[in-house]
Amino acid sequence: MPEDAMSEVAADVSRCSWAGADPLYRHYHDSEWGRPVADDTRLFEKICLEGFQSGLSWITVLRKRERFREVFFGFDIPRVAMMGDADIDRLLQDAGIIRHRGKIVSTINNASRALEVKKEFGSLATYFWRFEPRPEDRPVLVTRDVVHAMPQTEASKAMSKDLRKRGFTFVGPTTCYAFMQAMGLVNDHFEDCFCRAEVETQRAAFTRPGT
Repeated sequence: MPEDAMSEVAADVSRCSWAGADPLYRHYHDSEWGRPVADDTRLFEKICLEGFQSGLSWITVLRKRERFREVFFGFDIPRVAMMGDADIDRLLQDAGIIRHRGKIVSTINNASRALEVKKEFGSLATYFWRFEPRPEDRPVLVTRDVVHAMPQTEASKAMSKDLRKRGFTFVGPTTCYAFMQAMGLVNDHFEDCFCRAEVETQRAAFTRPGT
């Protein structure tokens, strides 16, 4: 669904408080965040954009996401892996994205590392979903205080450690946990959020890659 097709869900329903009042952010919360993803391109895009978010807010990245998709060829992994110095110089002049040399270089590097992971595991999805935490390792209640108290978890630390061992960059444990929350490896919608039950149903029906 295009980002200009804002959520039709009523504004007064109960949501996670971080969704705020911005229509773009609410649409992202209502239709994407926490819903399980098995598509390699979306997973690669997200791990890269989480890296760009480092030190910033997600809404800053979200507002620039369409331009990121344009300049990184739809986050097509082989195509991004082929980008070089001329592309880096060009992107550093593009005000439509976050112009941070290290994060741009990281995205290109991570594309090459992602190709290696796909060769080993068959897909990025199979690799990433190996880090889904066990239900017994998750909090019983998901409230604002609980979520804010766990910016990283043992599972995200394990993912971060393994990614860095494989040569990925800008993949610290907090970044990895934000990735896990967004891609549905965990359901961190608050208990009173209207999305929580929907996401639980989707996760229950979701076939884990590699199983």
